[in-house]
Amino acid sequence: MASTKSTQPTSTDVLEFTLGETRYCVDIGYVAEIVNTDKLTGIPNTPPHVEGVMDLRGETTKIVNLREVFDDSTDDTEDLGERIIVFKRKRGSSERIGWLADEVQQVSKLETNTVDTSVKGDGIAGIVRREDDFVLWIDPTTVRV
Repeated sequence: MASTKSTQPTSTDVLEFTLGETRYCVDIGYVAEIVNTDKLTGIPNTPPHVEGVMDLRGETTKIVNLREVFDDSTDDTEDLGERIIVFKRKRGSSERIGWLADEVQQVSKLETNTVDTSVKGDGIAGIVRREDDFVLWIDPTTVRV
């Protein structure tokens, strides 16, 4: 009798958010919290994607502009996101970093076997099809900060 492998789809919960017209998602396991943009302190001589730092419960947290990271600048560059997704750079790590997002959408279940991994870019783990749109799945451990 031949054995059959279980083809149970693996799933994970992801946080979906937008930058301009593009929708992204990140595994919720990396997300520590979501906060509103507060006063950022700029740091001279940092790469253009580093918007500055902010005090988050007594800890200095670096804030990164993903539009710069993903080269997704629009003509309206002065309108930075109003939400910050604070996450652990690696699971179990205490190092935190914040990403500016225009809008945080929802937490949804993602069947990982439906992710198209044939198209990759720096920081992009794959593409998820949502009805008539695409969501770019980010791997935060590979995003340059």
